[in-house]
Amino acid sequence: MRLRRIVPRFVEYIPNVLEDGVLYISVPYTTASHKCACGCGQRVVTPIKPTDWTLSWNGEEVSLNPSIGNWSFPCRSHYWIRNNRVIWSRLFSEYEIRSVREKDRRRTKAYFEKRR
Repeated sequence: MRLRRIVPRFVEYIPNVLEDGVLYISVPYTTASHKCACGCGQRVVTPIKPTDWTLSWNGEEVSLNPSIGNWSFPCRSHYWIRNNRVIWSRLFSEYEIRSVREKDRRRTKAYFEKRR
Protein backbone atom coordinates (compact mmCIF):
# COMPACT_ATOMS: atom_id res chain seq x y z
CA MET A 1 0.00 0.00 0.00
CA ARG A 2 1.37 3.42 -0.96
CA LEU A 3 2.31 5.69 1.90
CA ARG A 4 0.97 9.20 2.15
CA ARG A 5 2.95 10.19 5.26
CA ILE A 6 6.30 9.30 6.78
CA VAL A 7 7.52 9.85 10.33
CA PRO A 8 11.10 11.01 10.98
CA ARG A 9 13.15 9.14 13.56
CA PHE A 10 16.59 10.47 14.43
CA VAL A 11 19.04 7.67 15.24
CA GLU A 12 22.78 7.22 15.44
CA TYR A 13 22.73 3.99 13.43
CA ILE A 14 20.21 2.95 10.80
CA PRO A 15 18.62 -0.29 12.06
CA ASN A 16 18.88 -3.52 10.07
CA VAL A 17 15.09 -3.92 10.12
CA LEU A 18 13.17 -0.85 9.00
CA GLU A 19 9.60 -0.11 10.02
CA ASP A 20 7.08 0.88 7.37
CA GLY A 21 6.42 4.61 7.25
CA VAL A 22 9.54 5.66 9.20
CA LEU A 23 12.35 7.80 7.79
CA TYR A 24 15.46 6.97 9.82
CA ILE A 25 17.91 9.87 9.92
CA SER A 26 21.49 9.46 11.12
CA VAL A 27 23.08 12.89 11.52
CA PRO A 28 26.50 11.48 12.55
CA TYR A 29 26.63 9.36 9.39
CA THR A 30 24.83 11.92 7.17
CA THR A 31 22.36 9.47 5.75
CA ALA A 32 18.66 8.69 5.85
CA SER A 33 16.92 5.44 5.03
CA HIS A 34 13.39 4.13 4.77
CA LYS A 35 11.38 1.34 3.18
CA CYS A 36 10.16 2.29 -0.27
CA ALA A 37 6.95 4.27 0.10
CA CYS A 38 5.17 2.12 -2.49
CA GLY A 39 5.05 -0.81 -0.08
CA CYS A 40 7.41 -3.11 -2.01
CA GLY A 41 9.68 -3.39 1.05
CA GLN A 42 12.93 -2.33 -0.65
CA ARG A 43 15.41 -0.35 1.47
CA VAL A 44 15.96 3.19 0.18
CA VAL A 45 19.20 4.91 1.23
CA THR A 46 19.56 8.66 0.75
CA PRO A 47 23.04 10.04 1.53
CA ILE A 48 22.77 13.57 2.93
CA LYS A 49 25.52 15.31 0.98
CA PRO A 50 25.79 18.30 -1.36
CA THR A 51 26.03 15.90 -4.32
CA ASP A 52 23.10 13.71 -3.26
CA TRP A 53 20.19 14.76 -1.01
CA THR A 54 19.62 17.62 1.36
CA LEU A 55 17.45 17.24 4.41
CA SER A 56 15.55 20.00 6.14
CA TRP A 57 13.89 19.72 9.54
CA ASN A 58 11.76 22.39 11.18
CA GLY A 59 11.64 20.69 14.57
CA GLU A 60 8.64 18.56 13.63
CA GLU A 61 8.66 17.82 9.92
CA VAL A 62 11.34 16.72 7.47
CA SER A 63 11.78 17.16 3.75
CA LEU A 64 14.28 15.56 1.37
CA ASN A 65 15.44 17.16 -1.83
CA PRO A 66 15.55 16.16 -4.65
CA SER A 67 12.86 13.57 -5.28
CA ILE A 68 13.41 9.87 -4.70
CA GLY A 69 13.45 7.92 -7.95
CA ASN A 70 13.65 4.20 -7.24
CA TRP A 71 14.31 3.36 -10.87
CA SER A 72 16.58 0.42 -10.07
CA PHE A 73 13.80 -1.29 -8.11
CA PRO A 74 11.12 -3.42 -9.78
CA CYS A 75 8.47 -0.93 -8.56
CA ARG A 76 10.24 2.05 -10.21
CA SER A 77 8.44 4.37 -7.80
CA HIS A 78 9.09 8.11 -7.77
CA TYR A 79 8.09 10.52 -5.02
CA TRP A 80 9.09 13.47 -2.88
CA ILE A 81 9.17 13.65 0.91
CA ARG A 82 7.91 17.10 1.89
CA ASN A 83 6.92 18.05 5.45
CA ASN A 84 6.48 14.36 6.39
CA ARG A 85 4.18 13.85 3.39
CA VAL A 86 4.88 11.49 0.51
CA ILE A 87 4.01 13.25 -2.72
CA TRP A 88 3.78 10.83 -5.62
CA SER A 89 5.05 11.51 -9.11
CA ARG A 90 4.19 9.84 -12.36
CA LEU A 91 6.36 7.02 -13.68
CA PHE A 92 9.30 8.20 -15.77
CA SER A 93 10.19 6.80 -19.18
CA GLU A 94 13.59 5.19 -19.76
CA TYR A 95 14.64 8.33 -21.63
CA GLU A 96 13.66 10.57 -18.69
CA ILE A 97 15.49 8.31 -16.23
CA ARG A 98 18.67 8.42 -18.34
CA SER A 99 18.38 12.20 -18.60
CA VAL A 100 18.01 12.64 -14.83
CA ARG A 101 20.93 10.31 -14.14
CA GLU A 102 23.12 12.19 -16.62
CA LYS A 103 22.16 15.52 -15.08
CA ASP A 104 23.07 14.13 -11.64
CA ARG A 105 26.46 12.95 -12.96
CA ARG A 106 27.20 16.37 -14.45
CA ARG A 107 26.16 18.17 -11.25
CA THR A 108 28.39 15.90 -9.12
CA LYS A 109 31.34 16.35 -11.48
CA ALA A 110 30.91 20.13 -11.44
CA TYR A 111 30.71 20.15 -7.64
CA PHE A 112 34.03 18.34 -7.24
CA GLU A 113 35.74 20.32 -9.99
CA LYS A 114 34.72 23.54 -8.25
CA ARG A 115 36.14 22.29 -4.93
CA ARG A 116 39.59 21.67 -6.46
